[in-house]
Amino acid sequence: MERYSQDGWVEMSNPFDPSLFSDGAIPADTRQINEAIVKAMTGMPEWWEVGADKVRAARARGEGVFPAAAKSERARWIEIAGPGGKIPLRVIAPANPRGVYLHIHGGGHVLGAADQQDRMLERIADETGLTAISIEYRLAPEHPFPAGPDDCEAAAHWVREHLSDFGGTKFTIGGESAGAHLSALTMLRIRDALGRNPFHAANLVFGVFDLGLTPSARAFGDDHRLVLRTLDIEKFCDAFLPGKSREERRGPSLSPLYADLKGLCPALFTVGTGDALLDDSLFMHARWIAASNRGELAVYPGAAHGFIAFPCSQTFAALDRMTAFLNAALA
Repeated sequence: MERYSQDGWVEMSNPFDPSLFSDGAIPADTRQINEAIVKAMTGMPEWWEVGADKVRAARARGEGVFPAAAKSERARWIEIAGPGGKIPLRVIAPANPRGVYLHIHGGGHVLGAADQQDRMLERIADETGLTAISIEYRLAPEHPFPAGPDDCEAAAHWVREHLSDFGGTKFTIGGESAGAHLSALTMLRIRDALGRNPFHAANLVFGVFDLGLTPSARAFGDDHRLVLRTLDIEKFCDAFLPGKSREERRGPSLSPLYADLKGLCPALFTVGTGDALLDDSLFMHARWIAASNRGELAVYPGAAHGFIAFPCSQTFAALDRMTAFLNAALA
């Protein structure tokens, strides 16, 4: 159940209901998708063995476990100056814009691209009135930390200064997986640079917030190929933060779970119980609230890492809740 307070803030049912975490709560279509994912990924070459470029190219062709990424006919590219050269931004505008949704794609800081979630960004643009702007930031291992975060910070400063060019005044941010991590880092960097928070809302989807690995990430193991294993997380972190120990990776400038989170915007944390990064969202949501920020937590029984890429009832519910959250936060 959901209810709205007088100021438009939406409150949802208790995400800590123990039944959400039980095997019996997993919907039949989620089980079917998870089985298909495991089957498709069994025996699949590892990106660190064949090279990140080959896996990126395969994803761009629609090969691998994730469905082919349909391209939007409405999307356009622009370029802005960045710390390492030009930063491409992919822009999808609604009919009547009221602000910007700054999007940061996932892929473990190694894979993914700004044009691989056009349909989701079209939906957000159309249902919230926010112009979706996705950042094509530099990727590891070719460009390890701080390249990616620097690009995202530069893009956030530029978009904030050019909000009127896109219509409206609202400024929001969000991303999936590594994109949620980079969104959190970007919010912290912008807050510290300006001395205030310019964002109105954050949509943080199955993010990684502790690069030293939370308990669920460490315990997930390597045998069950449900998108993201412990080994995958470690390899992504090795590429993004080469030479740093697990404890060093927990520095607040690297892992936002350990940062000062005061003075930030309302945030929605979305995660499935079948995700190795479950604890990242559970812990980050708790720390977000403890820092006196508004926050929501949406937990989906049995859903795997990256589940919103696969058509099922929980995907549609999650996307509906994301747009409802953004609209409520901007009311």
